[in-house]
Amino acid sequence: MQFILLTHSREISKKTNTGQLVQQLIPDTQIIIWQRTQPDKKLLQLIKSGATALVYPAEETTLSVDPQSFENFILIDGTWQEARKIYNRSPYLHPLPRVQLSSEKVSNYSLRRNQIEGGLCTVECVAELLRENSCSGLADELDVLFHQFMAKI
Repeated sequence: MQFILLTHSREISKKTNTGQLVQQLIPDTQIIIWQRTQPDKKLLQLIKSGATALVYPAEETTLSVDPQSFENFILIDGTWQEARKIYNRSPYLHPLPRVQLSSEKVSNYSLRRNQIEGGLCTVECVAELLRENSCSGLADELDVLFHQFMAKI
């Protein structure tokens, strides 16, 4: 299971960025800086492989999480406004199957305004994906790291 964080350039340097926690605990996590006019070639190859799903809210989800079906999960890392911009301006993401997290979890992330209802931050999404893919131990470790992070900010 591989996580690819398609990250807005402004997000990287923010103290409130939770994507860094994912990479801290899961070192093979890829962080790709989004560029509107030059999509990352490795990302495009992963998408072409067919074993990649997008974790992003949708009106209708095309399928649910199935660990046998996907090796790679792309998460858009940024504020909700930045994430929407990245998705809308990246047509190569549109045909990807979207994964809907089945959790009813309420986000513990309160560091930014304009949160969407039912929205989770990047680290919370990864933890839920891990749980849904029978990796509860790693998800719990990520939760602990996230709670420590929130206590420091």
